[in-house]
This record gives sequence, structure tokens and C-alpha cells, in this order.
Amino acid sequence: MLTFRRAAPVLGLVAIALAIVFVTSIPPFCPMRMVLGIPCPSCGLTRATRLALGGHFSAATAMHPLWFVVLPFLAVVGAMQVRHQLKFGQLMPRSPRWISFAGGIVIALLVGVWIARFFGAFGGPVPI
Repeated sequence: MLTFRRAAPVLGLVAIALAIVFVTSIPPFCPMRMVLGIPCPSCGLTRATRLALGGHFSAATAMHPLWFVVLPFLAVVGAMQVRHQLKFGQLMPRSPRWISFAGGIVIALLVGVWIARFFGAFGGPVPI
């Protein structure tokens, strides 16, 4: 049976995610940029998400060329976690092997594009 106790964490996280994506007055925040002065491998993904949700796919791709890979992956993993939280009242204790494998590939792609952008590929480093 679904209880508020099981649904509350999910509702809270969904509200935070929606605020980050849809509230455009929130400035871009990158801890790596604040500490090291360079963009992180995922810099531009939130802005790319905002652009993609607005139907501006080419601008989203210019902001971060992997938005169409990272966002569906995160959506699937997030949906699986939400389902498990609502069903059992806790997050999945262990992720399926395919999630770990696919997550490793996504991270490798992010780092590869990040390095390539420093050499001018994909429009160079994302503006911060």
C-alpha cells in the first residue's frame, strides 16, 4: 500500500528537480568551476535540458552535445528508483549490472567530450 511516508521523499526530489530545470532565475552553479575555475564534464546539462524542453534542440546540443544520451539514462534510472521507493519504501540497495555498465559508459562519454571541448571540439568549453 502506498503511504505518504514512502511518497514524501519522491515528491520532495521531484519538486527540487523541477525547480532546477524550470526556474530560470536560478544561476548556473558548478562546484568544480568555483574551486578550479574550469567547467566540469556535465557543465551545460541543466541549461541544455531547459532548452530541449523548450523545443530548442540545436541550441541544447550546442550547450552540451550529450544531453540526448545523459537525460534519458538519468530518467530511466530515476524512474526505477522512484518505483522501488514507492513499492518498498527505500531506494534500490544494489543497482542492476546494466545500470553500472551503462553509467560507466555515460561517464566515459562525458569526460571524453569534456576533454575534447578544451581542444575546441563541439564549440569549445561551455560558457559559465
